[in-house]
Amino acid sequence: MARRVVITGLGVLAPGGIGTGNFWNLLSSGRTATRGITLFDPSSFRSQVAAEVDFEPGLHGLTADEAGRMDRAAQFAVVSAREALADSGLDLAGFDPYRTGVGIGTGVGAVGSLDRAYRTASDGGRLAVVDHTAVPAALYDHFVPSSFATEVAWAVGAEGPATVVSTGCTSGIDSVAHAVDLIREGSADIMITGATDAPISPITLACFDAIKATTSLNDEPETASRPFDVSRKGFVLGEGSAVFVLEELESARRRGAHVYAEIAGYASRSSAFHMTGLRPDGREMAEAITVALDEARLNPEDVDYVNAHGSGTKQNDRHETAAYRLALGRHAYATPVSSVKSMIGHSLGSVGSIEIAASVLAMEHHVVPPTANLHTADPECDLDYVPLTAREHRTDTVLTVSSGFGGFQSAMVLARPDRRTA
Repeated sequence: MARRVVITGLGVLAPGGIGTGNFWNLLSSGRTATRGITLFDPSSFRSQVAAEVDFEPGLHGLTADEAGRMDRAAQFAVVSAREALADSGLDLAGFDPYRTGVGIGTGVGAVGSLDRAYRTASDGGRLAVVDHTAVPAALYDHFVPSSFATEVAWAVGAEGPATVVSTGCTSGIDSVAHAVDLIREGSADIMITGATDAPISPITLACFDAIKATTSLNDEPETASRPFDVSRKGFVLGEGSAVFVLEELESARRRGAHVYAEIAGYASRSSAFHMTGLRPDGREMAEAITVALDEARLNPEDVDYVNAHGSGTKQNDRHETAAYRLALGRHAYATPVSSVKSMIGHSLGSVGSIEIAASVLAMEHHVVPPTANLHTADPECDLDYVPLTAREHRTDTVLTVSSGFGGFQSAMVLARPDRRTA
């Protein structure tokens, strides 16, 4: 019988709240962390708002050497991993280091460091042949996203499987699912897994400006992220990380660990349709949801809450609304759905893990976080999107989904272990 895998540790570093407690306080209060960009001058860009993390490496346990060599996203991951490990109560010294692994997801890797290095080496783009002596010694680590897994493995002393999963905006779910598979198949006993991204950089803004995917509501940064609202103008870029400690259920019970949730089901599909476009019927996301529920041995009626991708683009919000109707049937109209991107923005590859964290905390507190800034729903988005205010609601099973450019669609089912048969 396959090993059942559970979350026993949680670490979050997100806009408006570093640490799991601050993160949940932000979400449950319905506050937003979106604002005008301060990390650089955004005045030349169409979209000038983002959800930034107020982060000082030294205040969060990173040495000057660590901060100097690591990209901002790697720093986020290490801080989150340390929090998750402390939260789990695990002393890894008592475990075989070769059976402790790391799996980190990222959408754009060390894009901020690469952007800065190019600007320096090319004298702001003026040199056709760059000055290699002007780049930092850690540039190669910034070039290869595998360095994120390396840094986390060093930080926690893990010597087992170490991987990076990069599937665009579904990376945060897909990386955790890969870690689950490694435990189920017996390749690891403990996995430190999640995702990180720090994409708020000039090159990222330029890419999304070109296709008008990000919001143009620059005069209203606090309310610029408006998933499912008729007035939405695109997504708000974000940053952050979430990391989890995963272990086998019986092992967790033997050591008396607090079990947040079982990762009961997962599936991923691709539309093979368009690099940035989505089919309006949501069929590929619906298929991923159905297969994830089948793996969890749960019915659509068992879903208590849907943590939506909810990016705030017109095509995405309509696409996933159609997917919920298709996969959940009539139960879609009886199920609370919300998008935390309304409060923390869209951090690309890391947001799927941050949303797993939000889902787990919703289960922990039996509170569904709201969709902030939702005043008038798009008529084509006709489900219960929990507007503006958090809601007390018995939450034992959560469906969380991610959608990414290239047609990637991933779904994960989180459940209390006692909700499922052995």
